[in-house]
Amino acid sequence: MSILNKHKILEKNVTLLLVFSFIVVTIGGIVEIAPLFYLENTIEEVEGVRPYSPLELEGRDIYVREGCYVCHSQMIRPMRDETERYGHYSLAAESMYDRPFQWGSKRTGPDLARVGGRYSDAWHVAHLRDPQSVVPESIMPKYAFLSNTPINGEYVADKMSTHKFLGVPYTDEMIESARADFMVQANPDGDWDGLLERYPGAQTRNFDDEPGVSEMDALVAYLQMLGTLVDFSTFTPDASR
Repeated sequence: MSILNKHKILEKNVTLLLVFSFIVVTIGGIVEIAPLFYLENTIEEVEGVRPYSPLELEGRDIYVREGCYVCHSQMIRPMRDETERYGHYSLAAESMYDRPFQWGSKRTGPDLARVGGRYSDAWHVAHLRDPQSVVPESIMPKYAFLSNTPINGEYVADKMSTHKFLGVPYTDEMIESARADFMVQANPDGDWDGLLERYPGAQTRNFDDEPGVSEMDALVAYLQMLGTLVDFSTFTPDASR
């Protein structure tokens, strides 16, 4: 009882309460933050994860520009209802090259962390042009204008240089080849050897089945690679981390 009575002193004295609250928060912060300075890396490196190709990077920026993240998360939580519906829970490494990450916390539409390869290019194009044509109950707006907006990757090398400055491991060769890689990835008759050497597993084809490279190509290229970089049939988490 005496301890409770002493606690009343803190409750009744605003200054003391503020001081002791600060002390508690400081101790908690030190306990949580200090160990991070002794870790070489806070993200477990996973085989297969690579930086975005120039076309995928452009598609990701279109995804952000159009606010897709507002209704779609990209983070599968390690819960049974999540993993049975969407697939393997998300790994931090899968977002290590995102600036900013697209985890999200609201799902008006389904999570997209594993959407790559689940639907055909034609389905994605139809869905983006007229969502209700493939999902009648959808409240998603139409993005048909993406097909009519050509892009040529004029500034993609500059964009990659900025990402390199922020820590993404783009090499000088990747940046020098950025515009060529951008155009060739969506070219059905392209020479993709160099692109695939720089970006293993990159999907190469005419994504919207229309001449030239459009914003639709870029966005579909980005969607089709989501969740495809890690081979979860061979992935084993590092318990030591």
